[in-house]
Amino acid sequence: MSVLQTLQERSNSSCELCTSKEDLKQYTIPPSLNENVANDVLVCKTCLDQINGEVDMDPNHWRCLNDSMWSEHVAVQIMAWRMLQRLRDEGWPKDLLDMMYLDDDAMALARATGEHEEAANKIIHRDANGVILEAGDNVVLIKDLKVKGSSMVAKQGTPVRNIRLDRENAEYIEGKVGAQQIVIITKFVKKT
Repeated sequence: MSVLQTLQERSNSSCELCTSKEDLKQYTIPPSLNENVANDVLVCKTCLDQINGEVDMDPNHWRCLNDSMWSEHVAVQIMAWRMLQRLRDEGWPKDLLDMMYLDDDAMALARATGEHEEAANKIIHRDANGVILEAGDNVVLIKDLKVKGSSMVAKQGTPVRNIRLDRENAEYIEGKVGAQQIVIITKFVKKT
């Protein structure tokens, strides 16, 4: 059974965040690179567009997190925690966050994207053109890069999909080039 089919079965073919049954999509939680049931959730287009920042956040839409934060599935709990963190200035999400519990491993993954940090404290990753990079973005190399510890050379124009951000250094991202996971300096990439 595919990951999508498993997600549809576990969620009864409804959005695992807001319970909508229309226009459902599989979403891999950043910084995960591989699709699997433990790292993915089934979400509707309304939720997905707000998660990805393609439309402005609608705080009233996210009141559904009051229920979904109690899901038995850790991936759903992590997404609920991240969305509540984004909305914490609204007031009501703080109360839900105070009630919510994630074990240490789930909390580490939930914090991996920095949703919990204040804007002034966040490390911002920018590509060669100054465009802000987010976990899960796709980039292209703008220069041939020698991969340290290997004879491999990553060629200019090579796509790097679903990047991860280094939470301690704004100049480093991680991604797969071919089959190898490498660290890349942000000044050598541009967002696609």
